Amino acid sequence: MAEEQYKIKVQNVTKEYDLFKTQTDKLKSFFSINNKNVPHFWSLMGVSFTVKPGEALGIIGVNGSGKSTISNIISGIIPQTTGQVDVKGDTSIVAINSGLKKNLTGRENIRLKSLMQGLTNQEIDAMMDDIISFADIGDFVDQPVKSYSSGMKSRLGFAIAVHIKPDILIIDEALSVGDDTFYQKCVDKISDFRKEGKTIVFVSHALKQVELLCDRVAWINYGKLKQIGPTEEVISEYRKFTTWFKKLTKKEKKQFEKKQKDIQKTFDINAYEKEVVNETEAANPSDKNVPSEINHRFYGSVLSEKMTWSAKLMTFLVAVAVIFFCLVNVSGHPISHIVEKPASLFKPTKVLEVPNNRTHTTKIVYKKTHDKK
Repeated sequence: MAEEQYKIKVQNVTKEYDLFKTQTDKLKSFFSINNKNVPHFWSLMGVSFTVKPGEALGIIGVNGSGKSTISNIISGIIPQTTGQVDVKGDTSIVAINSGLKKNLTGRENIRLKSLMQGLTNQEIDAMMDDIISFADIGDFVDQPVKSYSSGMKSRLGFAIAVHIKPDILIIDEALSVGDDTFYQKCVDKISDFRKEGKTIVFVSHALKQVELLCDRVAWINYGKLKQIGPTEEVISEYRKFTTWFKKLTKKEKKQFEKKQKDIQKTFDINAYEKEVVNETEAANPSDKNVPSEINHRFYGSVLSEKMTWSAKLMTFLVAVAVIFFCLVNVSGHPISHIVEKPASLFKPTKVLEVPNNRTHTTKIVYKKTHDKK
């Protein structure tokens, strides 16, 4: 069997977020062992697809469907909860505010992001003028990014991303905030990338842009991959969906959206894993190691964002030890004395102020270490 050729492979990827109402709830969860009462929301619920070398894949969907989540996972900004993500090559993501440090100037951000991509200072100096010219933000290049408009941030981010020449370019709504002149410059640059055989992932609500730039389209609908295929075919189905949705009454729209969100809140990762196991076993009845293989696929390459109960216990013990030694220091008693008489931990030594002949007071520390007989 010929080896599958791909630049990006996403397999059974999910992403879970905890829904804390307050910072107090978040703190309580940190010290909780099971976290059973914490509400969850699954932004992605088992997304799988591949992107071929030199292909431009568009990702579409309504707001909150998980488009930006999957692009951030592919680019390595955030980890997935389960599943495998195999990216062959360097990625560069273009999104508003992505990777830009607001307290640094535009010029300093150019150097920082380029250094993070492995370029040398000599290489950065050689292309600095080209990046500044492409971004076309004038004297603002030497001002802090926090003073930039959304359009200026997008222009700078795109200019940096395309000039460091990554293997994979990920664009997340970055073309939606620029003017027509800058948009055309971006389209021309993307076209040059495609001619060079670069791989592109293009996330956008602008269907005409997707039609112009993409070979295939993935439609993510409320956390699930609804459809993936040729651009014209998928966009046609997506337009039918949006047309249907717009015809609903305001009440019907709310009911539909609530139903989809409830599905994302009640998603069962264990049931999904079992479903994948059953499908794989049906396709490979002679393979007896399917359950372990699927479990490894789900969790083998995942870096957990949550602390294990043992890590929480260790953190708690360290915190108790720090508080104990702080109290020992304040009490003024030696540890051996506190071990013998624990109550003395909360009875600090007395300090007496005695006047002397030089009109100053002398502090005498009186330690009550023996009880009266």
